[in-house]
Amino acid sequence: CMSSELNARIKITRVMNAVAVGTTAQNSSEVDMAGYEGVLFVALFGTITDGTPNIKAQQDTVTGMAGAADLAGTAVAAAATDDNKAAVLDIKRPVERFVRAVVDRTLGAPVTGCVIDGVIAIQYGAGAHPTAHATSVLAAEAHASPAEGTA
Repeated sequence: CMSSELNARIKITRVMNAVAVGTTAQNSSEVDMAGYEGVLFVALFGTITDGTPNIKAQQDTVTGMAGAADLAGTAVAAAATDDNKAAVLDIKRPVERFVRAVVDRTLGAPVTGCVIDGVIAIQYGAGAHPTAHATSVLAAEAHASPAEGTA
């Protein structure tokens, strides 16, 4: 197992677990952007019964996100027909240190629910290499030009 260029330059964190069908907004865990240039959030949708859920980003100057504010123009909308798809939101050089994703399931009419399979944050542009993934990542193996054979 070797360190790959990408694996050594990013930090992967699972910031939201699966959430059963519902009509409420769900906040992810925050990521600390100190030492990183950007964060890419990947929201995984399950069944979207109705409505138009979206993923957006918020930021704050302090951990805990008590004063979190939406980042203008960051909403990525899904349609009721977008079951089992991913929405990707990339925030480069946020102005404040702490950033989180919000999956908003309150939009559209009628709103009868949406399943969230989870949200992953991939921080990039690390000032120091290699980086370490969060404890929510089981394994992060990298293999350069592996031979064929038993995995």
